[in-house]
Amino acid sequence: MNFDATLAETLRTFQALGTIRPAIDRAGDLILATLQRGGKLLICGNGGSAAEAGHFATELVGRYAKTRRSLPAVALSADGALLTCIGNDFGFDQVFSRQISGLGRPGDLVVVLSSSGNSANIVAALREAKTMGLESVALLGRSGGAAKGIATCEVIIPGASGAAAQEAHLFLIHHFCERIDETFG
Repeated sequence: MNFDATLAETLRTFQALGTIRPAIDRAGDLILATLQRGGKLLICGNGGSAAEAGHFATELVGRYAKTRRSLPAVALSADGALLTCIGNDFGFDQVFSRQISGLGRPGDLVVVLSSSGNSANIVAALREAKTMGLESVALLGRSGGAAKGIATCEVIIPGASGAAAQEAHLFLIHHFCERIDETFG
């Protein structure tokens, strides 16, 4: 694809976010409710989505636009030693679910990011959250993939572009952070 075609596809994706606004609002409500009751966010993704998970946790523990109290969030992809330990001993499919099992507590929220929804470790993370009775938010792309239907709330970005889905996920992270700043600022 050339620049103009990629830009047009990304703009179409962003314009389509209005069609899924109820899911976006519900995801934001779950995130806010978790933080208001003292729960933490356990956030995970692979590759670029792992970077976005780290970005989201950073905005919460550090700050977004306003200086406010630090809020509890953990990017489950951030600890390389832990990821390789779990991957080696249990398999890469378990790198997030094993952490959710050990770190998750009642009142916490699991947030997964996946542009395809087909990563086995993302599906396992959502299933572990469900087994533990934890609520979950799934930011997905490309029709939701294998993760579709597992999370408490899913935000499936319209369109076929994984890149545009990741860009929309980052936009939504910032949207959620704006709501968080309004609530806790």
